[in-house]
Amino acid sequence: MNPKKKFLEKIKQKGGWVNAHSHLDRAYTLTKKNFKYSYFPIQKKWYLVDEMKRLASEEDIYFRMEKALEYFLIQGTQALCTFIDVDEVIEDRALKAAQKIKNNYGNYIHICFANQVLKGVLDKNSKYWFDQSIEFVDIIGGLPAKDYGREDEHLDILFKTAKSKGKILHVHVDQFNTNEEKETEKLAKKTIEHGMQGKVVAIHSISLAAHNRAYRYEIYKLMKKANLMVISCPIAWIDHTRSERLTPSHNSITPVDEMVPEGIIVAFGTDNICDIYKPFSDGNLWIELRVMLEACHYYDIDNLVKIATINGLKVLGLVKK
Repeated sequence: MNPKKKFLEKIKQKGGWVNAHSHLDRAYTLTKKNFKYSYFPIQKKWYLVDEMKRLASEEDIYFRMEKALEYFLIQGTQALCTFIDVDEVIEDRALKAAQKIKNNYGNYIHICFANQVLKGVLDKNSKYWFDQSIEFVDIIGGLPAKDYGREDEHLDILFKTAKSKGKILHVHVDQFNTNEEKETEKLAKKTIEHGMQGKVVAIHSISLAAHNRAYRYEIYKLMKKANLMVISCPIAWIDHTRSERLTPSHNSITPVDEMVPEGIIVAFGTDNICDIYKPFSDGNLWIELRVMLEACHYYDIDNLVKIATINGLKVLGLVKK
């Protein structure tokens, strides 16, 4: 038996890969000068990318996105979602580049765009650029940790916007691999509070694995109640630095092996490609999937195919749940 061959055959039968989460506007921005930033914690990288963004022209961003898209097309990708930065540093250059990408590649691959609110949504300037992006994007994006201490306000703005515009919501949560984080729980409760069941997706949720079993399964039940879906980006988090914090033995990856049997819809994505976040990541979807299945010790081929295809379409709102 050749499980890889069988898996790839099934991917083709389902129409091809679905990359449910990426940041193509930052792809291939790694340089000799900024490579040293790769060692910094993610909170600092949220600011360190400003240097690259400030210098990027609309043409630069378009070229990067096009290069990444061509590679995904070679791999047989049927659909993908890319977040694009919208803030006072990049202004509308990424939005304009994304529009050109949509015009030129929309007939070859289904592209969904989401707004990356790397400056939050509460500051006056940040909220202005968030508002400027709403009509263009297909998906409302969020990063509550950026508005630390005011996460509820951040989420309320996202939910009210998504609901009023009839759009789905993708939110980065539980990214620091610590049992102090409970953002997935908060997102599920906000989903129910705003009546957005089945229209919200948690991106990453790696900190769930750092909690004890009783808490994890309590949250899975809550996620089911909220019809909260999940996107795992394995390579983006497998490199999480070690700490002396005592937690259950786990990998720093979304606990896919536990979520799927609990009936939670899980998709996957590449996240960053060849930038200060992930300098060695090249967007190879098979390698991404391989890291997931090995790290989670999860070898169910049929469900892995769903994660890589139909579930991706579901979290992007391209097919009904």
